[in-house]
Amino acid sequence: MNRASRVLRRLAPPTLRGHLSLVALTTAALLMTILTVVFNAVMDRHLQHQADDELRNRAAAVATTVDTTGPRVRVLETVNDRLLDANVWIYAGTRLLEKPPSATDGDPPAQAADRLAARPRDTCATVQAHGHRPVRLCAQRVPGRRATATVVTALDLTPYRSSADTLLLGSLILDAVMLGCTYLLTRLSVGRALRPVRTMTDQATQRSAVGSDERFGTEDHPAELALLGASLDALLDRIRTVLRHEQQLTGELSHELRTPLTRIIMELDWWRARARTDAETRATQEAIAEAARSMRTICDTLLHDARENALNPATVPGTTDVLPVLDRLLQRLDTPDRVKTVVETEAPVLEAGVAPAPLERILSPLLTNAARYAHSRVTVSARRVSGAVRIDVVDDGPGVPETFVDELFQPGRRADPGDGHDGAGLGLPLARRLARAVGGEVSYDPRHTPGARFTVRVPAG
Repeated sequence: MNRASRVLRRLAPPTLRGHLSLVALTTAALLMTILTVVFNAVMDRHLQHQADDELRNRAAAVATTVDTTGPRVRVLETVNDRLLDANVWIYAGTRLLEKPPSATDGDPPAQAADRLAARPRDTCATVQAHGHRPVRLCAQRVPGRRATATVVTALDLTPYRSSADTLLLGSLILDAVMLGCTYLLTRLSVGRALRPVRTMTDQATQRSAVGSDERFGTEDHPAELALLGASLDALLDRIRTVLRHEQQLTGELSHELRTPLTRIIMELDWWRARARTDAETRATQEAIAEAARSMRTICDTLLHDARENALNPATVPGTTDVLPVLDRLLQRLDTPDRVKTVVETEAPVLEAGVAPAPLERILSPLLTNAARYAHSRVTVSARRVSGAVRIDVVDDGPGVPETFVDELFQPGRRADPGDGHDGAGLGLPLARRLARAVGGEVSYDPRHTPGARFTVRVPAG
């Protein structure tokens, strides 16, 4: 059984087009076989009825020459006596009165005629004559007041069988032509129907190779392919989000580990610069151990978060609703009474492909600076644009000095260190670094006046 299954699998077409064509061909062949059998059975029965009608008409014609009004059955002489030569037997009861000149007692038709004459009612039978010719015989009673006659007529069925064989051959030829046409039309139709699938396959290969943001969509596709396109789009979005999460994890590990590693290197360089006392050596060792513990804590925390996201497939890792994050940040923001904050959005739900913590760390410096320098109003607008989420933070303050725009995102730089505000000039550089780590960007619009406008773009969830 297993060997037969393996053979069938090897013989099966390797393509979906071939499979569908084979299924259509098999179905059509089964249907045509059934129709051919039914058609030929009906035609055989119809031809047999035609032969029986011919025999009964001949028997009725012969019965007009049989007289059963007297005590004995008499065959009248007529000018059309050649009817008696055309395979006709006449019986008085079971006694044979007339028979065809060419008939002999041992012939199968003669024996069949004797049996039909002995039966009490009209009936028909088919026998094989010499030369395997089929012969049809029908018996018809000729009742009288005192005597009853039986007329048996015979008919060679060879022409009828020839017609049936011709019909069968024609049906088989027509079936073969129809099956060939069915196979060709099915291959053409299936090939045309699968053309969008091949197009989608080529698009998927190209987009996966270049990392395109394009998607298949559900428009201009049949219902089945639209559903497939939606599934592929969801899969591509999930893969992109997972890759962004991986990039984010790598960026955070690199950033967070840089500080303790720098401290370890500095402590070692300081310790090796000259001979140290035991107390200094122990202090160096403690500093290195503390930095190592900090590195382990950072690794454990970030890897634990990654494992949690991997073990919970119900949620896409790194997906966050932007509006609740903005609400939390604005509630924690120390805003002067004179400054009013306004949030503008086009939809009640706006998902970004970034985890909540990095998104907060990206937005927090921008909101803090806007509230710090605004005269009366801070406007935060969030909307989705071409596969990304755009968040604009706008204030009506003095803006960024034109001479400082090029140094705005450099670590440790401030436009006016004596402006009375705390800060080390690290907020904006950190926000841009985190945004780029997740595939986004933080930018400043120097053309916006009055005030300042910072734009955050992060991947959409």
